[in-house]
Amino acid sequence: MRKSILAALLAATAALAACGDTAGEQALFGAGAGAAGAALLNGNLVTGAAVGAAGNLLYCQQKRSNC
Repeated sequence: MRKSILAALLAATAALAACGDTAGEQALFGAGAGAAGAALLNGNLVTGAAVGAAGNLLYCQQKRSNC
């Protein structure tokens, strides 16, 4: 339980802190955060990276003022 809370906090912090200037950077930073979260939760790294990349890319495109 403690490990999953820590993983969620780390993933959220990484995603919010690293938006990136270009779409490629946004996807790369999101993929890294997603893969790290998946690794901490013993999940599928590829799926975590794909979800993280898509999520960060969408967030940064929609909320440019927050990045």
